[in-house]
Amino acid sequence: MILALAQLDQTAGDIDGNLERAERAVADAADRGADLVALPELFTVGYFAFESYARDAEGLNGSTFVRLGEMAAEHGVGLLAGSHVEDLEVSAEAGYDVPDDSGLANTAVFFDRDGDQRAVYRKHHLFGYESAESRLLTPGNVLETVSFEGFEVGMTTCYDLRFPELYRSLAEAGATLVLVPSAWPYPRVEHWQTLPRARAIENQCYVASVNGATEFDEARLLGRSTVFDPWGTPIASAGDEPTLVTAEIDPERVETVREEFPALADRR
Repeated sequence: MILALAQLDQTAGDIDGNLERAERAVADAADRGADLVALPELFTVGYFAFESYARDAEGLNGSTFVRLGEMAAEHGVGLLAGSHVEDLEVSAEAGYDVPDDSGLANTAVFFDRDGDQRAVYRKHHLFGYESAESRLLTPGNVLETVSFEGFEVGMTTCYDLRFPELYRSLAEAGATLVLVPSAWPYPRVEHWQTLPRARAIENQCYVASVNGATEFDEARLLGRSTVFDPWGTPIASAGDEPTLVTAEIDPERVETVREEFPALADRR
């Protein structure tokens, strides 16, 4: 399977412009033979545009989520739509299961090649350090995996990387690939490069971390989107400029590594 990570530039508050950039990246990825494309965290509104979260929030049936599904269908790819701000009340009224019947969430949606919503992930661990996220948003409480091209795909978001128990839960649920849309800023480069690699090593699965590449008034996102294999080896990566990272990954590689070095079986 060909996995593509779209390391996007973003403009805070410009949802249409950011979606256009995403669509160009998805089209480029499809032209390169990608089967699955992942977009960064809150690439729609811009992570640091806290004042616009409530204004730009939508239910899962909203126009932004609909447009992202249409992207997947038009280009015939699976798409992890990074994340957008979800209005939980609107989603609940539309019949979706939500962690609370009011408030906002940082929500990623997995669309299949037909543009259908297959899984929803709401960020579990909300960032409080010099960020308004934990004050403005409601944490998620559901972990899902979705079957795609021989993989069981799990999803987490950015700050979740610091909580290894979440990834072990995904491994126990059968995940062989975990996608991590993020908005990770300078100066924490070493953390960004170490944590997803550790999660891959610990759980003997692929971990693909996709970051933004842009500068806001408050911070600059550091890019460096990377695909780590089940040994924790980086097999594709980028610098800090907008780009598309592609890697060929194989579900049988996970099985081979786990059989060759059965560390998970030695847990007590």
